Amino acid sequence: MIERGHSLAVTHQCELLALSRSSVYHQPAPVSEQDLEAMRLLDEAHLQFPFYGSRRLSDWLGERGVKANRKRVRRVMRLMGLEALYPRPRTSRAGKGHTVYPYLLRELTVERPNQVWATDICYLPMARGFLYLVAVMDWYSRKVLAWRLSNTLDSDFCIEAVEDALAHYGRPEIFNTDQGVQFTSAAFTEVLKGAGVAISMDGKGRWVDNVFVERLWRSVKYEEVYLYAYEGVAAARAGLGRYFRFYNAERRHQGLGRRTPDVVYADSGSWPKAA
Repeated sequence: MIERGHSLAVTHQCELLALSRSSVYHQPAPVSEQDLEAMRLLDEAHLQFPFYGSRRLSDWLGERGVKANRKRVRRVMRLMGLEALYPRPRTSRAGKGHTVYPYLLRELTVERPNQVWATDICYLPMARGFLYLVAVMDWYSRKVLAWRLSNTLDSDFCIEAVEDALAHYGRPEIFNTDQGVQFTSAAFTEVLKGAGVAISMDGKGRWVDNVFVERLWRSVKYEEVYLYAYEGVAAARAGLGRYFRFYNAERRHQGLGRRTPDVVYADSGSWPKAA
């Protein structure tokens, strides 16, 4: 947005874009080695004990020789985008001024592909640093329709994944997300509304609706990410591409009658209700 080599001074560009100069010149501090180690351990703990909050996780880290008080654990969890899973009055908070859409899946029977899609974001550790992964999943078949990687928790890579899924698989009747700022942003919801998709967002006490995507994250991490410890973005992109092809076409699911997501997605007429 700001071009440092432009004929206009950076100060003038900031004025035209209504940006503060401090935000342009600010250089974010790299994540420390101590925090990276804590993030790697917290990621493993969250998969094993998704109901652990900052107090329990602080104790869990201490048992493994990592000193981290509750304040530090909460800060690192925010950086990772992690939250304890349990019934509570509010789910992920929407951004200021963002519209929150009603929950449309209550008592709904999901019985065919492209009836309901869902998406979520997870943290991925690498040998050095970390990335965020977003995936779009068809609820009925558990097929991963699209995915993207990013090194920041913005909306852009989420929008790219949704646009990719829409381009290759048509449109769902309902698209369900949590109330995170990435999904309540106007840029994200306008893509769905433009495609004629009904938007649904998890509401009070609906944390369990994310269980299918949470199972996907567990499979991705234990069967791929933790085994290879990617050296960089290119390695992560290649490894995940390979894994998702395997997940859709070869990995049989007990909940799908020992069939693969690709088979169930394609053979919509002969499978019993899956939700």
